[in-house]
This record gives sequence, C-alpha cells and structure tokens, in this order.
Amino acid sequence: MVKEVSHLLLQSFFFFFNRLNQASFQAVPEVNVCDIKWNEYVLIGDYSSSAQFYVTFAVFVFLYCIAALLLYVGYTNLYRDSRKLPMIDFIITLVATFLWLVSTSAWAKALTDIKVATSPKIIQELEPCSKHPGVTCYFDSVTSMGSLNVSVIFGFLNMILWGGNAWFVYKETSLHSPSNTSA
Repeated sequence: MVKEVSHLLLQSFFFFFNRLNQASFQAVPEVNVCDIKWNEYVLIGDYSSSAQFYVTFAVFVFLYCIAALLLYVGYTNLYRDSRKLPMIDFIITLVATFLWLVSTSAWAKALTDIKVATSPKIIQELEPCSKHPGVTCYFDSVTSMGSLNVSVIFGFLNMILWGGNAWFVYKETSLHSPSNTSA
C-alpha cells in the first residue's frame, strides 16, 4: 500500500507585525486544502499599542531635543539667567528617562509576545493541524526579528543616556548651586 503525499502551501502575510490578529492564513487560489476555510484562522495578538507608545514617545523626545537645542544654542543667556528654565529642563529629563524605561519595557514585552505568536510551534496548535490525522503542518520560513531586537536595545540605551544627562542638567539647576543671596 502506497500512501500518497502532497505538499500544499498556506501563507500568512503580515506587514504590520504588531497586528497579527488581522493576518489570516491563505491557501493557493482554487486549491482545496483539507476542506478547511483557512482564511478564518488568524495569528494571535494585537501589539500595536506598545509599538505606538514606543514610537510616539520617541518622536516627542526628538522634537523636544530640537527645541532644547535651539534654546541652548540660540538663547543661552536666557537659559542661564533664568532659574525656572533649568528646573523645567531637569524635570523633563527625569520624566523622559522614566518614560524611556516604561516604553521600552512595554515594547520589549510585546516583541517577546510577537516572537511567541509567530514561532514555528504555534502552527501545530491550529485546529486543522492537530485534529486531522495524516496532516502535518510546519513553517516554511520565519521572518527575522533582528532589527526589532535592535530597537529594544536602542530604547534601553536611550534610557541610560537620558539618565546620565540628568546629572548634567541637575548641575544647571538651583538645587545644585543655590544662588548667593547676601543679607
């Protein structure tokens, strides 16, 4: 008795890796794969909020850096003569350091969940693969996540950079060197 083996291809394309719940599996048109409507099966997870928080915060920090640079370079006398501007700058630096930690941690957790949701093991858990005898499902290829790992590393490096910068901004405030008031 000879068992007939056929290899049929199912694909799931996801360009926005953070919205996996919108990426359904698709069979080659006009090919019946196990009498199953594969477009009803999707990957698990919507990680868009973590990614959007991370990117939005990074954009706001970039805009703040441009504004601060203009203030430091163009209006140095205004910055040095004011007691409030260095204090505001110090508070913003502390808040930015904390938010770098929060946003990067959220993005790192979402990235870990994305890796689990797109791992080769997940396809074995799909109903058609587990409940149909003789059907073997496997991944043909998995997208590399190296650039996403780098984004997490850069997020934590930014947190360290902003935390170190807080010391230099602190030295500009009246907390470090109180003003000399003679009696």
